[in-house]
Parts: sequence; structure tokens; C-alpha cells
Amino acid sequence: MMTQNSRLQQVLALIDAENREDPNQVQAEGQSWPKEYLYSRRMSETLTDFAADAPELLQIACRAQHIKRWSIPRAGYPMDRAGYKRWRSELAEFHGELTANLMARVGYDEGEQQRIRDLLLKKQLKRDPQVQALEDVICLVFIRYYLEDFATRHSEEKLVDIIRKTWGKMSPDGHAAALQIPLSSEIQALVGKALQG
Repeated sequence: MMTQNSRLQQVLALIDAENREDPNQVQAEGQSWPKEYLYSRRMSETLTDFAADAPELLQIACRAQHIKRWSIPRAGYPMDRAGYKRWRSELAEFHGELTANLMARVGYDEGEQQRIRDLLLKKQLKRDPQVQALEDVICLVFIRYYLEDFATRHSEEKLVDIIRKTWGKMSPDGHAAALQIPLSSEIQALVGKALQG
């Protein structure tokens, strides 16, 4: 009989194995990483900091948030808002299905698999505490690790809008955690501007 903990470790290892296949490499912490593998590690680490007692399925959803994301490239969709939304929606379904299949391999039942699909589709955001916690972690990872680079590629107006939208997705606990993230003075100024508006 497989224990809950070993089952969790097995599915996390399966998710990691998928993400280690990412052909896109990024530099961080003095080494090269498969991009989505690094992202998944950051998601898990941030969840541990944000909600140390997070339930098992939320831990899986955080690790799988971008699982094999490179296999459905943004360039395959129209470069407009509708194309972006369709890409994001189809990605979320893909992440949910792939993760559910990996869970089935190590003994998670259909109800648990469906719960992962719902989490990764962000069903009941603002009403489901686990979906909200997942969204908070996504936003915290973006602010801590990706906002600075994002800022080099977009106008101030767009950045202020993105920060405002990101803030709007977060819970009060998420806001409190975000305010503890060390940011450059330039990014702090942009956050200040976004939160005033």
C-alpha cells in the first residue's frame, strides 16, 4: 500500500521529469536550468513560504502550473487579445490533463484528478481558497522572479496596468506577502504608481 507522502513525492518527480525536458534554458543562481523546471521549483518554494501547511493537491497544482508549457507555443495563436486568451485557456486544459494522467499512474483517484483539473483551470477563483492560494503563489513568483525582466521589454504604461491586474487577482494574504519581496527602486516606484491608481 502506497503512503500518501510517497505518492506525492512520486507525482512531483514525474512532473519534474516532464519539465526537465524543456529545450529552453535560462540562467539563474549561477547555472543553466530548463526554463519550466526552474519555474516549477520556484512555485513549490514560494508555496512553502506562503502556506507551509498547503494540502497535497495544492502542492501538485503549484508544481504543475506550467508543465510542458513549451509544447503549446504562443506563436501558434493570433497575436491579439482573443488569441492570447485562447492560448491560456488551452494551456490550462493541457496542464490539467497531463497532470491528471501522471497522478493516475501513482494511484490518485478520479476525484483527485478532477480536482487538479479544476485548480489548474482556476475554477471559482476568489471563492475557492485553494484556487486563490494557487493564484497568489503565481503572482508572487511573477513579482519576485520575472517582473524585473518583464519591465525591460514593456512600456511604463503597460507595466503599471499589468501590476494593477496582478494585484487585483491576489488575496489580502497575497498582498502582504508581495509587500515583503525585495524589489529594485525602479520596480518599487512602478508598484507604487500602480497601487495608487
